[in-house]
Amino acid sequence: MDMGEEKEVVSLQTLSKKMDDFAKARDWEKYHSPRNLLLAMVGEVGELSEIFQWRGEVERGLPDWKEEDKVHLGEELSDVLLYLVRLSNVCGVDLGKAALRKLKLNAIKYPAPKQTDHCVGEHSSDNTKLKEDN
Repeated sequence: MDMGEEKEVVSLQTLSKKMDDFAKARDWEKYHSPRNLLLAMVGEVGELSEIFQWRGEVERGLPDWKEEDKVHLGEELSDVLLYLVRLSNVCGVDLGKAALRKLKLNAIKYPAPKQTDHCVGEHSSDNTKLKEDN
């Protein structure tokens, strides 16, 4: 991206509207049942998985990847996202609100470890070990 370009912020609502318009323009709504959209998304997840299948672990940011591989990855990630957004819309689920609710539930289910003065960011089991070693 050129430094002169502004980053466009894209909302889930924008994607949902664009997907709805896309389907209507092609008369595809009759095919967009929840089941069909889910199966299409699963197929796209399979295509996304193939990109990573034989690479082993990869570094964050994918520094060793060719640019065309990163573009392909972006396309497959987008396919999954677009089907997910379309599925949520067809099912009448506000995906943004559902995701925020899920994050709150996960924070309760998996609380962050308490930090101490000595071991900021360490897990409580690690803190016990460090205190025993000192």
